[in-house]
Amino acid sequence: MASRTRIQPDSPALFRASVLASTRLTPSMQRVTVQGEQLLDFPWRGYDHWFRLFFRHPYQDRFHPPEVVGTTWWKPYLSMPEETRPYCANYTVAGFRAERGELDIDVVLHRGDDGALEGGVAIWAASVAPGEQLALLDQGVLFDPPADAASVLLVADESGLPAVAGILRSLPPGTVGRVLQEVPLEADRRALSAPPGMRVEWLPRADARAVPGAKALAALRECAGIDPRGYAFVVGERTLAAEGRRHLHGAGMPKERITFSGFWRTAQAPAVAVASGG
Repeated sequence: MASRTRIQPDSPALFRASVLASTRLTPSMQRVTVQGEQLLDFPWRGYDHWFRLFFRHPYQDRFHPPEVVGTTWWKPYLSMPEETRPYCANYTVAGFRAERGELDIDVVLHRGDDGALEGGVAIWAASVAPGEQLALLDQGVLFDPPADAASVLLVADESGLPAVAGILRSLPPGTVGRVLQEVPLEADRRALSAPPGMRVEWLPRADARAVPGAKALAALRECAGIDPRGYAFVVGERTLAAEGRRHLHGAGMPKERITFSGFWRTAQAPAVAVASGG
């Protein structure tokens, strides 16, 4: 496998755009497509390239983009008055068409016990109208296999599916390995472009009361023969990320060969300490 260096921009750039369309991709995933002249220059790197998404709160009359100055963007952002400070969340580039300045954002539609949408981004994605203004702050890539990785193991819940899809699409053709991809429903499965040697296993929960990430974690713990010469990427609900890393390291995989990140935390799972990277 070719050597890749973790890519994090030294001076993250902010890209202004507007909503082009919002469509239901699967029962649990909404795709928001955005477009903008500035996106013609977006330095898309494939894999799990991610960004910080900014859009206006429902109570704000218009979108006020944050001021970005190098890596200290968060200081002026937090100093913005509440009446103008935009919503901020982290997302993966689900698709990019440079020639048209178009970028896709796949948003999980989290729902409560009553079936109502939960979370600011899910509510926004399901109802946003074309023309709505927003901004994206480039943050680079997390996926970072060592040059001698013999195989790749990807483990994720639905929040990590956009990252998994992007990684599979970007892997060299000869890559071998396994994907453990949890989703809420059987109908959330979808076609993924992947090297022939990557085996994708879908893990639908079906039961709405099941703890997100638990099925993927159980499947990981049942994996026989964790390859210590491989590379693992474990993302999604925080318990899945933290406990997945703990299991892999206990099974003999060096910490520097594991990238893990807790994208969100469900109230159904116990709190655990999580950090990204090795």
